[in-house]
Amino acid sequence: MNSRMTAMTGLLGLTLTVAACASGPLTGREKGALAGGALGAGSGALIGKYAAHGKTAQGAAIGGAAGALGGWIIGDQVDASSSRDRYDDRRYDDRYNDDRYDDRYDRR
Repeated sequence: MNSRMTAMTGLLGLTLTVAACASGPLTGREKGALAGGALGAGSGALIGKYAAHGKTAQGAAIGGAAGALGGWIIGDQVDASSSRDRYDDRRYDDRYNDDRYDDRYDRR
């Protein structure tokens, strides 16, 4: 029974890994959540081991969840900021791309 459970867990992990890879490139929000979760889990594990006297797993779980949430929020804000900045470029502003172009300074 134990080897069957191990095989099913491995198969589930493989299935989730393949499904995650098939979804396309990561957005900034997803990258932030991944990085925040990893940093939070590492920090939480250290704090849980030394400050809470051996509660490494609990510290990692709490730190990972908090880090993933924080990373998701920061990644979402970075994505929103970069999409706003894209349209502030003068090349795409119709006020500067009309037929009344001043060519006085184009002499060579």
